Parts: sequence; structure tokens; C-alpha cells
Amino acid sequence: MHDSALAEQMQAGDVRPLSKAHPGDRGVIVHVGDHSAHGALQAEELERRLLELGFVEGAEIELLHEGMIGGDPIAVRVDDMRVALRRKEAAVIDVRFESGN
Repeated sequence: MHDSALAEQMQAGDVRPLSKAHPGDRGVIVHVGDHSAHGALQAEELERRLLELGFVEGAEIELLHEGMIGGDPIAVRVDDMRVALRRKEAAVIDVRFESGN
């Protein structure tokens, strides 16, 4: 997705990184990818791994649980699958959250 399209979607609703979500928050993935220019190879590898796990644009997502120490790791439902992620990894996944979350 182009930066301008992502910016429009962010303005259209409550879009924030998955790492900022709380248990019970639900939404739809709007973008997967690193927001920084640092560590481009690592960012590409992380993006590829997340896409392979089903973190794709349009997938429904819900934060199910967070770890007791620092809220890490988090457990999420992506469509019909459950996955555990570190918040650092979840920071590159932008989600449009439902109203009230």
C-alpha cells in the first residue's frame, strides 16, 4: 500500500499499531510493514514471516491475551487462527479497530 493510501485510511478511522491494542480489541489489518528505514533486511524478513502467518491486509484480528510482565507476548486471533507475537513484532501491523475499542 502506498503511503498516501495508508494516510487516508488512518484518517478514516481508529488505525493504530497492533502493539498498542488491549485484550478484547478487534479490527481489520490495513497494512503490514516496517515504518522505519533502519534494518531494511530485518524488516523485510519480519514482514515476510508475518504475511506467511496470515497477517495480511483485510484479515480480521482480535487481541486475546497479553503476558503478565510488560504485556509481552500477546496472543491474537487472525481470522480463524491463534498466534503469539512480541509487541515489537506487532508494532509493524496497522489495524483499523472497531469503534469503542
